[in-house]
Amino acid sequence: MKTIGLGSDHAGYELKEFVKELLDAKGIPYKDYGSYSVESCDYADYAHPLAKAVEAGEVYPGIAMCGSGNGIAITLNKHQGIRAALCWEKEIARLARAHNDANILVMPARFVSKEEASAIVDNFLLTSFEGGRHLRRIQKIPVKD
Repeated sequence: MKTIGLGSDHAGYELKEFVKELLDAKGIPYKDYGSYSVESCDYADYAHPLAKAVEAGEVYPGIAMCGSGNGIAITLNKHQGIRAALCWEKEIARLARAHNDANILVMPARFVSKEEASAIVDNFLLTSFEGGRHLRRIQKIPVKD
């Protein structure tokens, strides 16, 4: 498995640290793009480096979190090669991979428990893209000038 990229703001920091424990327990390597504390910060400062690393193939997939998940997901999805999916339950995470080929899992840190986060991460990492009719849809996502 490739190295997973991690990113969060201050509101997602504690959940990100928990995700690191989950990945350590499974022997899955990761690279942490910050934040590195609960001190107030801006999610964009960590979302952009994570998105660039996923686009460049340096890490895959990514896992990101902020308080609601929305701010970091919006920022990540500004990158043409990113399909960041906001997931708050395990079935949404499965569908994000299977149908949308999501390459960054986003969780709303203030709204998921550690138990839910563990199941969400597992489903995201264990699910493959189904392709087929979904591939056609994925190919229409990038903005073409």
